[in-house]
Amino acid sequence: MNKRSLLQSALALALATGFATGAMAQDKPLKIGVTGGPHAQIFEVVKKVAEKEGLKIQVVEFSDYVQPNAALAAGDLDGNSYQHQPYLDNQVKDRGYKLVSVAQTVNFPIGLYSKKVKKLEDLKEGAKFGIPNDPTNGGRVLLLLQDKGLIKLREGAGLKATPLDVVSNPKKLKFVELDAAQLPRSLDDLDASAINTNFALSAGLNPGKDAITQENAKSPYVNVLVVREADKDKPWVAKLVKIYHSEEVRKFIQTEFKGSVLPGF
Repeated sequence: MNKRSLLQSALALALATGFATGAMAQDKPLKIGVTGGPHAQIFEVVKKVAEKEGLKIQVVEFSDYVQPNAALAAGDLDGNSYQHQPYLDNQVKDRGYKLVSVAQTVNFPIGLYSKKVKKLEDLKEGAKFGIPNDPTNGGRVLLLLQDKGLIKLREGAGLKATPLDVVSNPKKLKFVELDAAQLPRSLDDLDASAINTNFALSAGLNPGKDAITQENAKSPYVNVLVVREADKDKPWVAKLVKIYHSEEVRKFIQTEFKGSVLPGF
């Protein structure tokens, strides 16, 4: 066999090996963790767009905010899409997870809901007010209540404020701290409650119509796509980000949620 034939054979083998490697890389789809509601709906669209681009995705749905990060850190997921940056920062600090955000996804302005009053100022003294029991979402709600003039927090309390940081509470609100997913189901037992938009939508609430007030859309709580630190520079991550940020996904978010969920990219 002459040198030219040897070179052609080597090239053919290299190409075949390359294609085989690419195929093997997608024998197992990427497992992406989401919470029920908008995150799951959006990622089903991302999955369809990804299939056109040769990227297989398996959407894994969770019912709480704790397990998706634990599963990702343990290697049971390749990524997740359900949390905002302050929540991720808190999880990384408190649990030592080696997780990083690689892209912004959507923004869910948190809403305050009530079946007993139409306006916050109508809350009676001693009203029971539900807030998420995780540090960042709980603090987020307290900051919103401060912004609406119902309470005052100690100076410097910031995003991790807790009821212990409340220094002025004229209505003597009684804060009931519950898992975020339980708040919609507890609304009958409370005078009012903060409910994250994804859980509100899952419970049949319309944030635009049913919330008695909402957080400003421009906030530090834009959600993020998260992967393990060791994976952040892998080609599939950049490809997934590009797909999520595609016009097809943007249009779905704008059309499907009509302002209750906003593109953060």
